[in-house]
Amino acid sequence: MVGVLGYLLLAIVSTAVIWKGSTWLEGSAARLSRHYGLPVAVHGAVVVAIGSSFPELSSVVVSTLLHGEFSLGVGAIVGSAIFNLLAIPALSAFASEKLEATRDIVHKDAQFYIISVLVLFITFSLGATYVPGGTTTAARLTPALALVPLATYGVYVFLQYQDTREHASTNAIDVDPRREWALLVGSLLVIAVGVEGIVRAALGFGAIFDTPSFLWGLTVIAAGTSLPDAFVSVRAARSDEDVTSLTNVLGSNTFNLLVAIPIGVLLAGSATVNFLTAIPLMGFLALATLVFIVFTRTHLELSDREAVGLLSLYALFLLWMILESIGVVETVRGI
Repeated sequence: MVGVLGYLLLAIVSTAVIWKGSTWLEGSAARLSRHYGLPVAVHGAVVVAIGSSFPELSSVVVSTLLHGEFSLGVGAIVGSAIFNLLAIPALSAFASEKLEATRDIVHKDAQFYIISVLVLFITFSLGATYVPGGTTTAARLTPALALVPLATYGVYVFLQYQDTREHASTNAIDVDPRREWALLVGSLLVIAVGVEGIVRAALGFGAIFDTPSFLWGLTVIAAGTSLPDAFVSVRAARSDEDVTSLTNVLGSNTFNLLVAIPIGVLLAGSATVNFLTAIPLMGFLALATLVFIVFTRTHLELSDREAVGLLSLYALFLLWMILESIGVVETVRGI
């Protein structure tokens, strides 16, 4: 019988596998972006964001298809979104002398991300109130309902495509695209293997400590699958590529909320989300989003002091989840 140390070792090894696959993914995605002459904002918000979000997408797929735990995948997505907004920009700010934002990041990428949070919440609300079988405590998500966030992401890609058409590339490089695409696909498979390991570790922790799997999705899986985003953003910040560092975070969250969760619904045929759990967590995600936008908009720069504030808010979130799990507070029904 595998004990706590066994599952801890599995989580560590799986995280390392995810990191290695993400390193290969980042390199191939960067070379492909330069080969096709994509602008830096599109590279960060779409190419890098989708690639580094593959662990979160895998967590939904693996949790739903292999373990029948759709809620575990949803917890990983929401927890990852909170981690991305609060922890990654803070770490990127510490890694660079001055992490600068732009008006486009605040006024376009960040605002569309707010729309993605709103669309997902509306989708949950429709599943609770209008879909047969949905109640005020359980949102019933159907394939037809999943098309709402997917269509919204289609609008996001269209807007980024318009930026690509208006961009005149000056830094295109010559690479073998077939080799790079093969490396990219291979790295995705490696990441999927790592995600399966960390999902099994989370389920094991839940069984040992007699806690809901949703909680471990919010914390362990969320942090483990967010490592690619963290590595990409911190490395970009160290290279003074501040736009890529910040747009990767927003683009990853947009993809996770509008694509990863709906794909899980489509794979499952239909799924149920605890609405009483979703309301406070989506509320905290909205709060984290507003704090992130205010901090990055102030002087269009994220200072070390503001970075400490973001990390403190994330620590508060973890403390809240711990208190929920041991029954000290009960603001999140269903945990």
